[in-house]
Amino acid sequence: MIKNKKERYYEIKKITLGLLVFYLVALTWIILFKFEFSIADLPHLRNINLIPFADSVIVNGTIDFSEIVQNVLAFIPYGLFVHILWEKKPILKQFLPIVCTSFLFEIVQFIFAIGGTDITDIITNSLGGFLGIVLAIGIFKISNKYWIKFINIISLIGAIFLTLFIVMTLLANL
Repeated sequence: MIKNKKERYYEIKKITLGLLVFYLVALTWIILFKFEFSIADLPHLRNINLIPFADSVIVNGTIDFSEIVQNVLAFIPYGLFVHILWEKKPILKQFLPIVCTSFLFEIVQFIFAIGGTDITDIITNSLGGFLGIVLAIGIFKISNKYWIKFINIISLIGAIFLTLFIVMTLLANL
C-alpha cells in the first residue's frame, strides 16, 4: 500500500513522539534518580538556591562550567523534539513546556529531598531546550525536506547508546 505524503509525515511525527517519551524517561532517571537504581542510594538533601550561578556552580572558589554545560546539553534534545512536534506553534509556546519541565524537576527534587533545588539548573536547562529549538530551525533551513528524519535518526542512535549504557550500568551493579 502506497502512503501519501501526509500519512508518512504523521508516521515520522509518531516516531518523534516515541523518542520524546524515551528521552523524558531517561532524563527523569538522570536528573531525579542520579543514575541510581535504588531509591535508598539517592542522596537525601534539601536545599534551595535562588541566586543564579552562585554556590551550586562554584567549586574551590571558581565556577565549575561542567555542570552548566551538562545541563545545557541534556535539554537540547527536548527542544529538538518539541520543535518537531509543535513546529506550527510560536517559539514561546514551544519553549514554555521546557521551562515548566525543568521547574517541575527542581520541585520534585525539593519535595522528595533528592537533590538541590537550584535556579541555575532551571536557567541552564531552559537555555539548552531553547538551543534545541534553534538547532531544529537551523536544520530545517539547511534541509527542508529531510530535517525531521535526520533528527530522528540521530536521536535513535543516541537512544540506542543510552540504552546500552543503562544495561551495562545495570549489569555492573548486580
